[in-house]
Amino acid sequence: MSEHRTSSIAKNIFGNSLYQIRARSALPILVRQALASEKISYGDLAKELDMPNARNLNWVLGSIGKTLLELGEKWQEEIPPIQGIVVGQQTGLPGDGVNFIIGKLDPRQKEAIVQEKLGSVFSYPRWLDVLEACELSPAKPLNPPEPPDHRSRTRESEAHKRFKNYIARYPEAVGLKKSLAPGETEHKLPSGDIPDVLFQSARCRIAVEVKSRISSEDDLRRGLFQCIKYRAILRACRSLEGGTYEADALLAIEGSLPKELIPVKNTLGVKVFEIK
Repeated sequence: MSEHRTSSIAKNIFGNSLYQIRARSALPILVRQALASEKISYGDLAKELDMPNARNLNWVLGSIGKTLLELGEKWQEEIPPIQGIVVGQQTGLPGDGVNFIIGKLDPRQKEAIVQEKLGSVFSYPRWLDVLEACELSPAKPLNPPEPPDHRSRTRESEAHKRFKNYIARYPEAVGLKKSLAPGETEHKLPSGDIPDVLFQSARCRIAVEVKSRISSEDDLRRGLFQCIKYRAILRACRSLEGGTYEADALLAIEGSLPKELIPVKNTLGVKVFEIK
């Protein structure tokens, strides 16, 4: 069954089918993302919902869409399709089942429509009212990390150094082109901040924060926030230079991201690569 067909026949979230139960868990997550003005991938949403197969999200998102349409009719106002912020990992675009993508469009047309609709989702002022109307509580608040104690700063561990050098040699490990190798380690940014690895070309400036297998959960959490900082600095540099290159920051970890940090990663919009 096609995604568009599935989304059109799914019932609202008020029921006992598994997809409806999941929809009631998913909607607060989507509201959290909307309030943060961040999209979320199908795979990342499935992880937060403990769903083994992200393909089954079409029923979940269809149920949410049906609920918003019905609630909008009751309120006599249009509620933006929040399910449209769930996107493909590679395309960054929602699936064809989302009701603001109609017909066969080329990628440029599709992206233009999506960006317009995403703006309406992110700026909608009544998402918390939507949750209340659905008798749902907002997603659990996510606390920022405690600042590190610089008085107890230690030398770089051998595990961190080894993993950092590995990433510098193999950019493909974090989804980048091989031609970017080798990355520069300990490159000092204009702010004085020093990301572990920086990959540069005419088309990109990508900082990679590295956390080895001995990193604690608190250290991994801080790494997510470091990526936010590096991304902002690189984009500020791009503005000053009048550049058009891609500017971003990624987190590479040796192992798996703890389950507790998945909502943090999603809310902040940080790409995490798990190297096992």
